[in-house]
Amino acid sequence: MSALTLLYAALFYAAAAVLVGGVAYKSWVYARTPQPLKIPIPPAPTTRRGVVLRVFMEVVFFRALFRSSTWTWLFGWIFHVALLAVLLRHLRYFTEPVWGWVALIQPFGLYAGFAVLAALAGLWGRRLLVDRVRYISAPSDHLMLALLAAIAASGLAMKYVARTDIVALKAFFLGLLAFEWHELPADPVLLVHLALVALLMIVFPVSKLLHAPGVFFSPTLNQVDDARERRHAAGWSARAG
Repeated sequence: MSALTLLYAALFYAAAAVLVGGVAYKSWVYARTPQPLKIPIPPAPTTRRGVVLRVFMEVVFFRALFRSSTWTWLFGWIFHVALLAVLLRHLRYFTEPVWGWVALIQPFGLYAGFAVLAALAGLWGRRLLVDRVRYISAPSDHLMLALLAAIAASGLAMKYVARTDIVALKAFFLGLLAFEWHELPADPVLLVHLALVALLMIVFPVSKLLHAPGVFFSPTLNQVDDARERRHAAGWSARAG
């Protein structure tokens, strides 16, 4: 077993632990954060079923973003949908035999990689060209866009520029799942791609990308607009009373 294989195996075990543990901890913190006020964004639903529908529309269709900025919505929605297709396509490296629907979406997942790059270019251009957005953009915003773009570009490069041994790559990841390590191909583009993916997994719980689970805990979205019908009390205030 080469030192390179051992290094990347340890890296992905650590990255997976940080990702799962970090997201779980942040979600626990969000769930325990008091919501002392009724602050749903109007027009807000007056029933719990309506709240579920509202959150669904935000998560799947980005309804509020569409109403505020059509171009931002377009680039953001394309990016998220294309990224989902790319992630689903990558399931072939973690399943044996490959599920039928995963095999079916392989061509679409490949084209989605180009859509990810195009959407990232649009979102990055917005941060550079729109004055009010450029003013509030932090270096971390640009670095995150650069990281995502580098991951997408290196992934496409392995398909069209420097092909790698995908059979050996799949054996490596299946081995990680079974704790039976197999040799990792030493292709430079592959190593860069995997290192960037591991870096993304590590920084995800402490970055703005944490809005993925955070949207479900947003009181502006998940509260019922029933302040006139019933008194709202946060957990700590209810116990104190």
